[in-house]
Amino acid sequence: MSEFLVNLLGERLVNSEKAEVDVQALGSKLSLVGLYFGCSLNGPCKQFNASLCEFYSKFKKSSEHKDTLEIVFVSSDQDQKHWQDFLQEMQWPALPFKDRHKKMKLWNKYKVTSIPSLVFVDAATGKVVCRNGLLVVRDDPKGLEFPWGPKPFAEVVAGPLLRNNRQTTDISSLEGHYVGVYFSAHWCPPCRSLTRVLLESYRTVKESGQHFEMVFVSADRSEESFQQYFSEMPWLAVPYSDEARRSRLNRLFGIQGIPTLILLDAEGHMITRQGRVEVLNDPECRLFPWHPRPVLELSESNAVQLHEGPCLVLFVDAEEEGELEPAKELIQPIAEKIMTKYKAKEEETPLLFFVAGEDDMSDSLRDYTNLPEAAPLLTILDMSARAKYVKDVEEITPAVVETFVQDFLAEKLKPEPI
Repeated sequence: MSEFLVNLLGERLVNSEKAEVDVQALGSKLSLVGLYFGCSLNGPCKQFNASLCEFYSKFKKSSEHKDTLEIVFVSSDQDQKHWQDFLQEMQWPALPFKDRHKKMKLWNKYKVTSIPSLVFVDAATGKVVCRNGLLVVRDDPKGLEFPWGPKPFAEVVAGPLLRNNRQTTDISSLEGHYVGVYFSAHWCPPCRSLTRVLLESYRTVKESGQHFEMVFVSADRSEESFQQYFSEMPWLAVPYSDEARRSRLNRLFGIQGIPTLILLDAEGHMITRQGRVEVLNDPECRLFPWHPRPVLELSESNAVQLHEGPCLVLFVDAEEEGELEPAKELIQPIAEKIMTKYKAKEEETPLLFFVAGEDDMSDSLRDYTNLPEAAPLLTILDMSARAKYVKDVEEITPAVVETFVQDFLAEKLKPEPI
């Protein structure tokens, strides 16, 4: 356990008194680590920090598990004094200010897209136990549900579900169905845009004879707004008044922003967190139930995934539909191998794979990342770390891609700034 934590966090952490904390010794007692991603200059982080301090203090004083949990602050501060001042308010250790590389690895590994964020991970394996620790602090202030591990979807969603004619049903209506769990709100313009697309997709899938149902989990700010928004939807919803169940579903899936569409198979196992991207990319629903594809063609609708961690992007000279297929076929076996390897370890893949042709989207990405105009061009882009890795060779072969990917994963490549 200790060896794993040393690999994850480094040999030394620091505390508010500027003293070093030995990770090897710390890890011998722990079963759970809360990685707290934040920044001293962020208002919501300052607010959450106060709540986390209160939660942590109570847990360490009264919980029978007090010795098995530790919080570690992973800062995105750029100024050391601001970081040090913020650390003074904390009772837990932090990654050293200068260890930027380790911080970015943690951001990417746990797919953190916003702050504040608190991710609870198993101290022995690093696997995510609970992605949305902010809700743990809010909903379980006494820590009675420790260690906050995931429960089956059927157990968390259990209870009455609404239809928009105000009748109710129960979760038996979901049995044997693919299920889309839709986190959305009327006040959110991207949510309303996605809802319009989803209405068509839902009807298309249902009319094709597929067993498919959706459950709306509202983030509206009033019952009235919920009712107005839900009246447009032909699927089911968790009652707005059942705030505890809505919160548990947010916690179960680690929702960090809306709109989010989670897709589940008939047994309640997750197919993809990227339902929004899949629906927008497949308006005719030919790829339903939208299992993750090893290689994606870069488009406006899926470009958001470039910000969710390192991405391999192969740029090629292709303008017409279908011309990207040879490029996809070239990198597909490598992408499949990576996907299979990490799925077997129950971990998220550390690298997404894209091919990009000659279009406005690709031109914008090249301009933003200051890439050469060459094609083919093999790159790995890490937007959150503002780093790029470029392989500009005359011929790109499977062996070239394989070596490039393995060297990146082994941290043998030297990054260039974006």
